[in-house]
Amino acid sequence: MKATHWAPALLVAGILTVTLAACSGASSDFTGSWGSTRSGQANVRIEQDGTFHGTDGCNRVTGKGTVSGSRFSFGHFASTMMACPGVTTWFNKASTAKRSGDDLVVYDDGGSKIGTLAKR
Repeated sequence: MKATHWAPALLVAGILTVTLAACSGASSDFTGSWGSTRSGQANVRIEQDGTFHGTDGCNRVTGKGTVSGSRFSFGHFASTMMACPGVTTWFNKASTAKRSGDDLVVYDDGGSKIGTLAKR
């Protein structure tokens, strides 16, 4: 009789474990370094807690994003405002990103693809 008392509690504990593992896995899909470290190229490092830092190829960027399903939202972020002739600073327009294999595909506010960063 005592064994059946524990069955619901064990079921709930199992469900919570699977749910938490799924949530933590979603953010880890974005964790890591993306893009090239060559001069004039965009790159970003996303931490487990959603904070990120990098460069648009000219200006430094930093902020804290969020994960919702398969999408990373950059939210508002800080950036330096240097002028770098010949460098396309597309990453400053980043709004969201999705994984596509080993690439981070970056979109602007309107949902248009603005660039791709390869996993390093």
